[in-house]
Amino acid sequence: MTPKSFQQIDKFARDLPKEVRATVYDGSKSTSEKRYDSIWRDYPETADVLRETAGKVKQHTLEHLDQYLEQAEKSLTAAGAKVHFASTGDRANEIALKLMQERGVKKMVKSKSMVTEETHLVPYLEKAGIECVETDLGEFIVQIDHDHPSHIVKPIMHKNRRQIAKSFEREGLGDYNDDPETITRRARVHLRKKYFEADCGVTGANFVSAESGRMVLITNEGNARFCMAATKLHIAIIGIEKLVPRDQDLSLFLNLIGRSGTGQQLTVYQQFINGPKTPGQPDGPEEMHVIFVDNKRTEVLASECKEILRCIRCGACLNVCPIYRQASGHAYRSVYPGPVGAVLSPLLAGDKFPELADLPKASSLCGACNEVCPVNIPIPDLLLCLRDKGKREGAKNASAGTPPMGMYAMMASQPSAWKAAMRLGYAVNITPQAMMNVVPAAQAWTSVRQLPKWRGGKFRDWMGEHDKDAK
Repeated sequence: MTPKSFQQIDKFARDLPKEVRATVYDGSKSTSEKRYDSIWRDYPETADVLRETAGKVKQHTLEHLDQYLEQAEKSLTAAGAKVHFASTGDRANEIALKLMQERGVKKMVKSKSMVTEETHLVPYLEKAGIECVETDLGEFIVQIDHDHPSHIVKPIMHKNRRQIAKSFEREGLGDYNDDPETITRRARVHLRKKYFEADCGVTGANFVSAESGRMVLITNEGNARFCMAATKLHIAIIGIEKLVPRDQDLSLFLNLIGRSGTGQQLTVYQQFINGPKTPGQPDGPEEMHVIFVDNKRTEVLASECKEILRCIRCGACLNVCPIYRQASGHAYRSVYPGPVGAVLSPLLAGDKFPELADLPKASSLCGACNEVCPVNIPIPDLLLCLRDKGKREGAKNASAGTPPMGMYAMMASQPSAWKAAMRLGYAVNITPQAMMNVVPAAQAWTSVRQLPKWRGGKFRDWMGEHDKDAK
């Protein structure tokens, strides 16, 4: 079952099948190691400088977003695209559906896009009678399994090849065969037909240059370009935070996103899209529509956590996070999992913030997420900010005063109680492990760990002796 609160995440993680937990842990760990190898091999002296520079560029863009949106609209329009603005996810879906219905679209193919996951575009279009096919291999597997992505970059981080082979066999894509090359080839054959049958291709975008209107799409499968090659209508649904000021800024971000997301120097395919096809081009969409989506992003921009909008969706913070590795993406109950999701999801929830206000507690505050972020987002600081927001607004399960922190706060604010607790701490050394196991609040911890030997309570004595010597 999906946990309903942070308090249930621990149980959710422990109840995960060992096979799933191992798949998530190994997949995220290996990708994180590849990132370190790639970044420090290619930029041994300037890696942090690049991250800081990218963060400043994105922050500058956010602080002047109104100007860059206006510039991007003019640039895209000049290139032959038509630009729409959607204040909500529902409005973005309505615009996309209207465009398709006006052109008689019956079948649609879609490239990987987090913002369309956010707006629930596919189920919305399916209800209107349009056949929708996810063409990213991971998203396709999630779709046929009626599942949800568990990672920003790798939607099926929680699945292994044996599970995928069973899904393909069930869907009539061939007899059971868990060879990765066979799985990929079967998916290619199946999806190739869908590309030719489709009337419309839907994509997101990794970046949009306000200067030229160039929309940048990066993939490792080439499916994004297939979504546009044979279809007459291309609809790009893009979050307003995806803008960068100039074309030359793209070199910085393209060098960082591949290394941060998958440990690659560059992704296999990089498309720079500058409008619909021209009269001299044999293939490509005859119409291109860009839908810029707000969906509470301007509210986030006005908040104390606006830095989270720098995110370029590389997934590096998920891969390095010890909580994500143990719990998997489904534990976060939202489109965006991991550290970035623990910040972004509650903020995008708007009035439903209390329902996700506990997510910022799903962190050890180790700071690893900030260290690997290619745009230098201070995620631990933002998590603390949202914990405080939840406490101030009285959100359920978000209060820092609930046990065990309530007892700690009482002791930490009363010197006499603190001193007594330090003295009594030695009792732990003579308390049998079995007795601790019957204490309800300690059972979850002691059931899998041995109590360490108590070594505290000496600082005040040491300080007193030190003062004497100093005098």
